[in-house]
Amino acid sequence: MKTVLLIIGIVATLAGLLWAAQGMGWIMWPESSFMLADRKWAWIGGATAIAGLALVGVSRRR
Repeated sequence: MKTVLLIIGIVATLAGLLWAAQGMGWIMWPESSFMLADRKWAWIGGATAIAGLALVGVSRRR
């Protein structure tokens, strides 16, 4: 179970960071993405990254 939580946490953190960077307009890939330069996705990505880090933390404490 620890390994599953760790993997999910890492994937969520990386996805959240990508979404936040796309929402801020720092990563403009893929060109047809609806998330590009949309601040809403920066907030959603940030929250997802924080949740992913929390999962990583929980998996390391058990």
